[in-house]
Amino acid sequence: MPSNSILAQKQQIVADLAEQIKNSAAGVLVNYQGITVDKDTAMRKALRQAGVKYVVMKNTLTGRACDEVGYGELKQYLTGMTAIAISEKDPVIAAKVLKEYAEKIESFQILAGYVDGNVINADSVKALADIPSKETLIAKLLGSIRSPLYSFAYALQAIVDKDGEAAPAEA
Repeated sequence: MPSNSILAQKQQIVADLAEQIKNSAAGVLVNYQGITVDKDTAMRKALRQAGVKYVVMKNTLTGRACDEVGYGELKQYLTGMTAIAISEKDPVIAAKVLKEYAEKIESFQILAGYVDGNVINADSVKALADIPSKETLIAKLLGSIRSPLYSFAYALQAIVDKDGEAAPAEA
């Protein structure tokens, strides 16, 4: 009897992880070997603050969850000490946070990930991490729209200042 309850628990764990992956914008697989407790705690806090779930579980269970949602290609990366970071809404935030730690800790590695229904390799995850946030992109766009308007307003003000005042409108 106990083996049936253990099997049921494992099936539930796989189902829960598969559901999280299925409902997420993106995810990143890492090998966390060699990270100190202090750095791991700081990384987990940064991920949590960014709205990213960081899950460490047996590779076989993670692999089954990946199979269930169509990301079976990720199973080839599930060797050693692996974890998966799952971002529910923002497709780049998990990659950004983890890339920062991968650059600081030599043994900590980004292995692969997924975004928009596709499995991506480590280089693609790192490239994803380099994409500016949505807020930054919007600010840049608004800045580029605003700049010509300011130039136009300054030019009009210069004309007004030079001539003393604007010419009256003719009726």
